[in-house]
Amino acid sequence: MSVEVRVPTVLRPATGGVAALPAEGDTVGEVFDDLIGRHPGLKGQLLTDAGELHRHLNVFLNDDDIRYLGKLDAKVADGDTLTLMPAVAGGAL
Repeated sequence: MSVEVRVPTVLRPATGGVAALPAEGDTVGEVFDDLIGRHPGLKGQLLTDAGELHRHLNVFLNDDDIRYLGKLDAKVADGDTLTLMPAVAGGAL
């Protein structure tokens, strides 16, 4: 399946500055494998050393958080959109 992956500004140095990338796969994990194959600098931003979804990364399949859809095993369909969103924390109270 061909999907569009939306890349936030903070991760764009690993994609040559590209904000949206096409990727192939039947699951989120396969899409990530395709992305990492073409943009190896994304690996540490997307996955832990154990190959699991990085805990500081939120990923939405269309409008749904993949944590509730099966994480890396979540099925994707042709034309879907994956949005990568690094978690933001900190600040002063």
